[in-house]
Amino acid sequence: MKSVMNALERELDYPLGEALPDLGTVIELAPGVLWLRMGLPFALNHINLWLLEDHFETDAGVVHGWTAVDCGIANDATREAWEQIFASHLRGLPVVRVIATHCHPDHVGLSGWLCQRWQAPLWMTTGEYTFARMMHAGLPGVDGTASGPHFARHGLLDAGQTAKVAERKNYYTSLVPQVPHAYCRLQDGQTIDIGGHGWRIITGFGHSPEHASLYCAQLGLLISGDMVLPRISTNVSVFAIEPEANPVQLFLDSLGKYADLPATTLVLPSHGKPFRGLHIRIAQLHTHHAARLAEVMEACIQPQSALDIVPVMFPRELDAHQLHFAIGEALAHLHLLWFAKKLRRSLDADGIVRFLQR
Repeated sequence: MKSVMNALERELDYPLGEALPDLGTVIELAPGVLWLRMGLPFALNHINLWLLEDHFETDAGVVHGWTAVDCGIANDATREAWEQIFASHLRGLPVVRVIATHCHPDHVGLSGWLCQRWQAPLWMTTGEYTFARMMHAGLPGVDGTASGPHFARHGLLDAGQTAKVAERKNYYTSLVPQVPHAYCRLQDGQTIDIGGHGWRIITGFGHSPEHASLYCAQLGLLISGDMVLPRISTNVSVFAIEPEANPVQLFLDSLGKYADLPATTLVLPSHGKPFRGLHIRIAQLHTHHAARLAEVMEACIQPQSALDIVPVMFPRELDAHQLHFAIGEALAHLHLLWFAKKLRRSLDADGIVRFLQR
C-alpha cells in the first residue's frame, strides 16, 4: 500500500519540496498568503491553516488585517502556536475575519476563541455552521449516544467496542468548546473579496454537510480543505443522523465542480503539502473509490454487514477512533452499490443489516 501511495504522489508536483512550517511559524506561498501548520492528537497528526492578508470593511470603516482560514482544535498547544504567530508574523495587524471550511473539530475547534480574541466574525456555509452548533449542543441524533445503536445495527455488538463508542459522547465539545453564536453565510458560487482578490466559494458534499473550498483565479490558488487531499482520500461516512445517506456518490459528484480550474492551480490542502496536479489527483480519487467499490461488491457474494466490510477496505489494525470512521466509510460504499441496485439490503433476525449481490 505504501508503495502505491508513493507512486501516486510522484504523479503530483510539490513545488515547495519537503518544506513545512514549524509550529508557530509560517511559510509565505504568495504575497499575503501564509501557510501554517498545527498538530493533531490523531494518526493524522497535523492540519494546515491559512492566513490571507485582507482589507475588511466594518461599521467603523475599512480595517487592514488578516483572514484566518480554519482554526485547529482547542488545546493549549494550538493556542500557544497561534499566539506565537500573532506576535511574530502578522506585522502588528489584527485578524479581521475567520473562515471555517467545515464543521469538523480540527477546522472549527478554536473558532470561538479566535473570534472572541480578535472580535472578528465567523464565516461558514449554513450547513456547516448549523451542524457545528448541533454537535456542540449534543442534540439527540448527533451526540455520542446515537452512534451505539447505529453501529450495532451494522454489526458492532462487541461490548468493549460499544463502550468505547459511548465514551465519545463528549468528544466534539472537548475539541470544540465554543462555537460563535452568529455567523456570515458562505454560498456556492459566491465570490468574496479578500485583500483585493476575488475568492470563489465551491461547496462540496459527502465528507461534511456543505464544505466550502475557496478558489482565487488571480493568484492561481485553491484552498481545498478536506475535499482534495494529496496523499489520502477524505473520509466519507454514513452516520446516525442521516442513516440513509449516499456520501460516496455525493463526494465523487462534488469533485466535478473543480473541472474548470486550470491545471496550473496550486492546491492548498488541509492535510499534506501544497501541490499542483489537481485534475490528476481527482482522477486518482475516482480510481481509488472504484477499486474500493469493486472489493466491496466482490465480498458481497455472501451477506455482509458494514463491520464485515471493514477488514476488506482497511486490512490493518484500527484503534477505536479509526474504527468509528471505518464502519461509516464501509457503510457508505455499501450504500452507493445499494442505491445503484447492485446490492440487496436486509435486516436479519439478529437485528443486523446485511448486503448481498443481486
